[in-house]
Amino acid sequence: MPLNTGRIRVTHAGSLPRTPELLAANEKKEAEGITEEFLGLLETSVIDVVQRQKNLGVDIANDGEYGHTMSSSVDYGAWWNYSFARLGGLEATDVDRWADNQARRSSPGSIVLTSFTDRRDRVAFNDAYTDPSSGILANRKPVKQPKVAGPLTYTGHELVASDITNLKKGLDAAGLTEGFVASLSPGSCARIANEYYASDEELLYASADAMREEYKAIIEAGLTVQLDDPSLAESWDQINPEPSLEDYLKFIQLRVEATNWALRDLPQEQIRLHVCWGSWHGPHTTDIPFQDIIGAVLQINAGAYSFEAANVRHEHEWRVWEDTKLPEGKVIIPGVVSHATNVVEHPELVADRIERFAGLVGREAVIASTDCGLGGRVHPQIAAAKLQALGQGAEIASRRLWK
Repeated sequence: MPLNTGRIRVTHAGSLPRTPELLAANEKKEAEGITEEFLGLLETSVIDVVQRQKNLGVDIANDGEYGHTMSSSVDYGAWWNYSFARLGGLEATDVDRWADNQARRSSPGSIVLTSFTDRRDRVAFNDAYTDPSSGILANRKPVKQPKVAGPLTYTGHELVASDITNLKKGLDAAGLTEGFVASLSPGSCARIANEYYASDEELLYASADAMREEYKAIIEAGLTVQLDDPSLAESWDQINPEPSLEDYLKFIQLRVEATNWALRDLPQEQIRLHVCWGSWHGPHTTDIPFQDIIGAVLQINAGAYSFEAANVRHEHEWRVWEDTKLPEGKVIIPGVVSHATNVVEHPELVADRIERFAGLVGREAVIASTDCGLGGRVHPQIAAAKLQALGQGAEIASRRLWK
């Protein structure tokens, strides 16, 4: 990914709020299938959301993940479950992703992830999680999780081609030159029930081979692929009881190696990795510290690394870069605006956050971003205000850093 020249560039983490018309069209698509009417609305919606990003100060835009919507999911769940429609070898189940899932527990490997209801943050704050007035899971809908029942294959060529075409039309119309498409990482892809592969390693490498097809398509179109990989950080909280750090690092090391297998021979400058601790609105007291996994994250052959740095559980971790050297020619994409609060950050605060990172890794190597996707997490009006504050904060920081 190119370095900054003269100013701090701005991007975001992926998902943006869908319009009511697009959400309704996705519900209708479930019953009628993909129609010309739907495709037309999707194209115009993407062109519009790219233009809105440009107007709010975003330099590196995406399609809002509009091509990833599925009517059976919550808006913010599309980052993960969109892949169900793009992979062969899956079989439908009646298991809710969020419910107690014994089939998932039987997945191969020495470390096995629990269901959402058993994760340690959920157990520690059970009263809050089960109280509807807390708002933690206010937007949750049932999400049926499939299982792996045969060889994983990539079947989403037409769908990713649509994502690419619509984004490029939007970039051209807005006069932007840089764009990215979010895509599921092998490690996150493999976080479903498995009844076919004999080992965790087999499942991961099969996921890597399948998803590689999507990565290649995005890169060959001249765009940047963003690998969404909460599995590196978030999985820590999904192991109950808490494992040793040594065992966990072994667990994610296999995911790092599978990811690099999927990225083999692909240009790092068109690859960015997004790491987060799960974007739901919860206490997050059992999140693993960033410093414990930063070495593993930097092993992934990406040109840029996106991570949460604005929410109050992780903002202090900007200091990891005091002791961690960013590899030459690479960039970081820290979140300097949070998805986890309705409070809109002041541009001066955004600028201060940017300058902290610039002071440690260099002004050329910092691209300002959001912590996670804003779609489904804050009201569309608030999401727009946050992106505007992001752009304004980057302008302030740029004037200070290049004065």
